[in-house]
Amino acid sequence: MRTKFLLLRTGAVSSAVVDGKTEGRMRKQAKIITIVASFLMLAPLTDASAQRQSPTPRPRPSPHARNFHSGAVYVLTNQVENTVAVFGRTSAGMLSPAGEFSTGGAGDPVAQPQDPPSDPLASQGALVLSQGNQFLFAVNAGSNQISVLRISSSGLDLIDVVDSGGVRPISLAVHENLLYVLNEGGSPNITGFTVEDDGALTPLAGSTQPLIGDTAADPAQVSFNPDGTLLVVTEKAGNRIDTYTVDDNGLASAPIENASSGMTPFGFAFNNPGFLVVSEAFGGTPSASAASSYSAENDGVLSVISASVPNSQTAACWVAITNNGHSAFVSNTASGTISNYDVTSNDGSLTLINPIAADGGPDSALRDMALSNNSHFLYVQAAGGQEVRSFRVEHDGSLTLIDTDSGLPFGAQGIAAK
Repeated sequence: MRTKFLLLRTGAVSSAVVDGKTEGRMRKQAKIITIVASFLMLAPLTDASAQRQSPTPRPRPSPHARNFHSGAVYVLTNQVENTVAVFGRTSAGMLSPAGEFSTGGAGDPVAQPQDPPSDPLASQGALVLSQGNQFLFAVNAGSNQISVLRISSSGLDLIDVVDSGGVRPISLAVHENLLYVLNEGGSPNITGFTVEDDGALTPLAGSTQPLIGDTAADPAQVSFNPDGTLLVVTEKAGNRIDTYTVDDNGLASAPIENASSGMTPFGFAFNNPGFLVVSEAFGGTPSASAASSYSAENDGVLSVISASVPNSQTAACWVAITNNGHSAFVSNTASGTISNYDVTSNDGSLTLINPIAADGGPDSALRDMALSNNSHFLYVQAAGGQEVRSFRVEHDGSLTLIDTDSGLPFGAQGIAAK
């Protein structure tokens, strides 16, 4: 294991001037100009970066940090001047800081009264990748906006910033050219957008729908099922799971109420066969964490498959499922642990494999998670969002800590990986 810190550096390059006095001096200064020009070519400023809506200059990544061939990890800093911190990933899963890029909006690092101080958005999906990893979508909870950033070889380019259609957006769901946002504040709602070929968002008329619990819902996440025909929203305070059928025009239906198997449903994920796994925090009651699995019908009705399978940990909140659909990881924030469940492929039943597949310690507050594209590595936010801990996923589903990257601001929330 190694620990690294995110250092933000800026550089300056001076130019040489040829005075023409002697031929030797001209040759010498010509060499200097050539060297300087080569340095300038290492980090050119594109028109897009010059127009990026950033309140302060972003740090320039090093040439080594720009190599994203093996993959990358993205973290939403969720500060008043909101940015996305980028990390390059090696084939061995190690991360290298590669700078921060403005979202053009404002985050909200202050938690709501009902949530722990270290969990400002209390949500899963604040930062999501498009299918194909071409674009990154981010919430700006402080300015009620959504940002779109294009992924490039040098980092991120800001493409669009749009109103979220509500107050305090906290979670995003994307399927092909359709994006929905969960707005937690005011009268909570979900609102849809179409994603244009260049990444720009266009509001989808008639797509806004309420949550069943309205102002008492305290929602946590919105997400699509694998084929994009269903949207799901968890309501922590209402102990319910709202579903919305999605028609061919991308419009969500009125919400359909489904009772949660256990208390405080929080994060969730679908596996490839379409079974839904939901974490249950049970209001933070010590040792009461659990997870449940469901099947989803075409009409939006959820049927419980495995009801509240306990893991003896505390405050199960975030869920990530491997590509093969078999391993579901659940982070237990108050315990600082990650549990591993097996998801049976033919019927979606849950079996607890290891209640403590990883132990970050009682003060780690392990929370939002993202798997690499190949599911070989799991990246987890910790310590109030100030760290990213990297784990290798072993063949038996156990987790091995391989790296820790520090230096992110307190209140960072939202993570995506490729």
